[in-house]
Amino acid sequence: MKVKDKILTTATGLFHHQGYRATGINQIIEEAGIAKGSFYYNFKSKEALCIAFLERRHIYWMEALEKYVVRHRQKSNEEPILLAFDFLSFMNKKENFRGCSFLNILSEISDDNRAILSVIQDHKTDLRNYIGTLAVNSLLRDHLYLLFEGALIESQLFKNQWPIDQAKKIVKSLIK
Repeated sequence: MKVKDKILTTATGLFHHQGYRATGINQIIEEAGIAKGSFYYNFKSKEALCIAFLERRHIYWMEALEKYVVRHRQKSNEEPILLAFDFLSFMNKKENFRGCSFLNILSEISDDNRAILSVIQDHKTDLRNYIGTLAVNSLLRDHLYLLFEGALIESQLFKNQWPIDQAKKIVKSLIK
C-alpha cells in the first residue's frame, strides 16, 4: 500500500470512529506506521487530510447508496426512494449508528473553515440531487431530502432504527 493510501486509510478509520478533533496527527502517524516527514510530504495539514477523507467518503457513500437502490430495486417492487431509507438502516447496522461523517465533522470544525465546509456542502448537494432523481415528483424533492437527513441524524442520536421507519411511513403517505 502506498504511504498516502496508508495515511488516508488510517485517518478514515480514526476520523469515522473517534472524530476529527479527537484524532491527532501523531496518532495517525503512529497507527499508519510512517515517518512524520512522510505525513507532511503527502498532506500539508490535518485539514488537507480531512478533505481527502471526506472526498473518499463521498465517493464510497454515494456509490454504495446508488448500488443498494439498484440492487434492491431489481429484487422488489419497492419505490426507489423507500429503498434509499432502507440503505440508511443498512448503514446503521454496518457502522454501528455512527451517522453521517460529513455532519459529524461539521460539528467539529470552526465557523471559518471554508475549505472543509465546501466539501461537506458539495456532498449534501449531490445527495439532495440524487434523492431528487428518486422523487416521484419534483415538488417532493426537498421534503424527501429533509426527511432523509432527519432520519439519519435522529437514528444516530437514539441508536435506533425507529426514526428511519417513521420517515418511511411519512414518505409512503407523500408518494401515494
